[in-house]
Amino acid sequence: MIIAEVDTFPLFHRLQEPYGDANGYKKYRTVFLFRIRTRSGLEGWGECTGWLPAVEKEFRGRIIPFLVGKPVTNRSQLVANIKKWNPQAAAGISMALTEILAHHAQVSVCDLWGGARRPSVPVYASFQSYTDRPDWIRRSLTMVEQAVSQGFQQVKIKVGGRPWKEDHHHVTSLLKGLDGTEVEVAVDANQSYDVATALRWNRIFMRWDQWLWFEEPLPLDQIRDYQLLRTRCTIPIAGGENLQEPRRFLPALREGAFDILQPDVLHVGGVDAMRDTLQMIRCHGLQASPHTYDGILSRWYSLLLQGCLSPWSKMKNESIEAIEWDAMENPFSSLLSIQPVAGAVPLPRGPGIGAEWDLEKVERYRWDGSAYS
Repeated sequence: MIIAEVDTFPLFHRLQEPYGDANGYKKYRTVFLFRIRTRSGLEGWGECTGWLPAVEKEFRGRIIPFLVGKPVTNRSQLVANIKKWNPQAAAGISMALTEILAHHAQVSVCDLWGGARRPSVPVYASFQSYTDRPDWIRRSLTMVEQAVSQGFQQVKIKVGGRPWKEDHHHVTSLLKGLDGTEVEVAVDANQSYDVATALRWNRIFMRWDQWLWFEEPLPLDQIRDYQLLRTRCTIPIAGGENLQEPRRFLPALREGAFDILQPDVLHVGGVDAMRDTLQMIRCHGLQASPHTYDGILSRWYSLLLQGCLSPWSKMKNESIEAIEWDAMENPFSSLLSIQPVAGAVPLPRGPGIGAEWDLEKVERYRWDGSAYS
């Protein structure tokens, strides 16, 4: 299994209307896909993010020349070498080489990891709540209503990007609209608050009981403040999407700063590092809900990983934490033949990743090299 060629697919989509979170608005969506093919014709796909001109240049100038002629079975060393240049590209390469190995063995990726423990994995609808229109709250509530009507039982919305009273009105309006349902809600502040401001949310948290978690209310390096907040906040505290490498999770685990950790396969170093991180979280007795916002392939690998993960609680043998599903305008979510059904995604039974690419759509969204703005 010698690598023969690597094809790249930088993709770009300009949004009809900018949307965002406490970090600002998005005007477009991008993703960088690539396909590795061996001399025998086996192929695997990878994904990463970044500024498309820079990623394309690095693949053409350094990564592809390095990969061609190398054996797929040297996956760990290949990923480790490329990680020195571009950690996200290395994570994507770990995906592609894992898929090739699964095809060679004629088994699913889940089978490579010991087999799936469940037929499907739940997903929650993830929203970027803010726009610059004056009726942004109504728009947000409408999107959540649509997701619930499609079968989602868990949703996540954004806070921290507007004055507290405005966010308060948004969240209370949402909960009133969901009254009488079993829909659970997470709120994500994108590290916007200090402890005192974060604790103001207890007034709302105590009025309803259908909460999932409070995500990254504080800057992530403030571990002691997270420890304090966790003792006083009335709902679980979640975070960790931008932590790189499994060892970066150790301070949060040792200090008891979080109830739920959220590694991202693109940020943590690829599928093998993600497996290590998830197992380490389980060994510390905590929940794991992977962050998967950027692309459909990283989301799919997170679903496969979660499908193979042992349950967090013995109270429900089949229970598993939900995975993030980007519910915003994002055509890249339809590039793979996977979609939620009643708030869950069925896991594959066929060889490889068990999903097919819509190559016509991939070509449709190929970046033409023009400026983003």
